[in-house]
Amino acid sequence: MKKNILKGFMALSLIVGLGSCKNNNNHDSEAEDAKEVAEATAESMEYVVDTTASSISWIGKKPAGQHTGTIKVEEGTFKANDSIIESGNFTIDMMSIEVTDLEGDDKKNLEAHLMGTVEGKEGDFFNVNEFPEATFEVTGISETDGKTMMEGNLTIKDETKNISFPVSINKTDDGYEISSEEFTIDRTNWNVNYGSKSVFDSLGDNFIYDDITLKLDIKADKKA
Repeated sequence: MKKNILKGFMALSLIVGLGSCKNNNNHDSEAEDAKEVAEATAESMEYVVDTTASSISWIGKKPAGQHTGTIKVEEGTFKANDSIIESGNFTIDMMSIEVTDLEGDDKKNLEAHLMGTVEGKEGDFFNVNEFPEATFEVTGISETDGKTMMEGNLTIKDETKNISFPVSINKTDDGYEISSEEFTIDRTNWNVNYGSKSVFDSLGDNFIYDDITLKLDIKADKKA
């Protein structure tokens, strides 16, 4: 009897442990207070973000599944000296939120809900009529455990937090290609609280996970 109880307890512990684990392939970016923006040296050259070749992809999850999508980069610049990026910023067009795993009315309805263009649900997610843009400003680039980390202030819905994530930076003949690994942010740090079990305690299984997975692919060309 004792052995059966012990086995049952060990099995339950394993299930709980597995259920609480996050995807080890993702970098969990902890939100911190905003930091001073990086400044470039006088010798640096300016590179302009190619918005047609740049994109941000996202994944949002709930117990019943997940949704995927993209957001467009509206504009941005980086400054670099001797193949080292010293500063940079880009603006995100929140009105370009697109859902890529649905079609037809399901796609349109979810996009409208995320953007907050549905009457009475404006504040559930990103409320683009009031906050049409988000921004990212580089505060530093460093090497940590053999990985290049980009650190910056992310502003969404007028809330600014500092995050960091792994990137690969490729110098090309015309400029730079900056690609991040997949990383997660906790949306509630930017007051995106709809369906959050950590904010509302009466949701049961009808909740949406706080973590949003993001991946950045940014191309910047030398300013003409």
